[in-house]
Amino acid sequence: MLCHLQCLCLVSPCPPTTTPHQGNPHYIIPIHLCLTFSLFDRSVNNFLITGPKAYLTYTTSVALGAQSGIEECKFQFAWERWNCPENALQLSTHNRLRSATRETSFIHAISSAGVMYTITKNCSMGDFENCGCDESKNGKTGGHGWIWGGCSDNVEFGERISKLFVDSLEKGKDARALMNLHNNRAGRLAVRAIMKRTCKCHGISGSCSIQTCWLQLADFREMGDYLKAKYERALKIEMDKRQLRAGNSAEGHWAPTEGFLPSAEAELIFLEESPDYCTRNSSLGIYGTEGRECLQNSHNTSRWEQRSCGRLCTECGLQVEERRTEAISSCNCKFQWCCTVRCDQCRHVVNKYYCTSSPGSA
Repeated sequence: MLCHLQCLCLVSPCPPTTTPHQGNPHYIIPIHLCLTFSLFDRSVNNFLITGPKAYLTYTTSVALGAQSGIEECKFQFAWERWNCPENALQLSTHNRLRSATRETSFIHAISSAGVMYTITKNCSMGDFENCGCDESKNGKTGGHGWIWGGCSDNVEFGERISKLFVDSLEKGKDARALMNLHNNRAGRLAVRAIMKRTCKCHGISGSCSIQTCWLQLADFREMGDYLKAKYERALKIEMDKRQLRAGNSAEGHWAPTEGFLPSAEAELIFLEESPDYCTRNSSLGIYGTEGRECLQNSHNTSRWEQRSCGRLCTECGLQVEERRTEAISSCNCKFQWCCTVRCDQCRHVVNKYYCTSSPGSA
């Protein structure tokens, strides 16, 4: 159980620190955290967590971790038909988000990974009084010519806090809830999976006769790429309609993998096929691709990005419309002693491409 924590930011700006009301066990957290938490679940004005006050220490890191997951989702799907819209960023099945698609699986995994990643980083940097480097292996032989040492990132701690916060948001009690918890865990396992071993040489005159090594978190962009690949090959779990409606009760505290595939604990799973993201569907919260920008003949872009006009426009029955717009950028920059850089503002015309309806279409 987590601490009593309440966002009252709609009433007045929150103070910069978490402080209790007089005679009230609730705590106010800063407004920017309330806004970030609201992305987790827009169904309520207040985000209420109950339990020990000690966990207030981690709220800032949890919010920043969640935000990093959201931003990475938007980056990974920027040129996809589904582009990680904010209305899809709820992490609970108890309200309107009842879909169980592969897109839902990615949201849960990247958000859970983002929280674990940030908590772990902050822990290793000494931002928390009760947490620091993972030195449990230090002094032990790791392999031929190297031993464990240095400051390994404390993923055990990050994983524990991420599970505590993110999994507690799951209020559902059906198969979708178990799916979400499974994908939360898959996100946390991904953080571990792509950690990197970093080493430092020791020896006379740099001979590197022995190395001291420690484990570090990979760049979060690598995390996004890793989970995007998992998304592409996500596993569909076949369940009959009665199970989807009633589901396996989450009240029994089953491990999610026991409800699905124990051998696929690190894989993303989904229960339903994705809807048609080409066409606007207000009831499902789908905006469609009409009006979206796409890339064409762009330099320094991947083949996947270069094919975005076909994917977003042509394949969705839309036309690609070229628009010439004026852009302003810095140019003719010069260094002036000491110590500034002065630039001119230059205007130039750029071509941008958008998906538009075909003539005569509705």
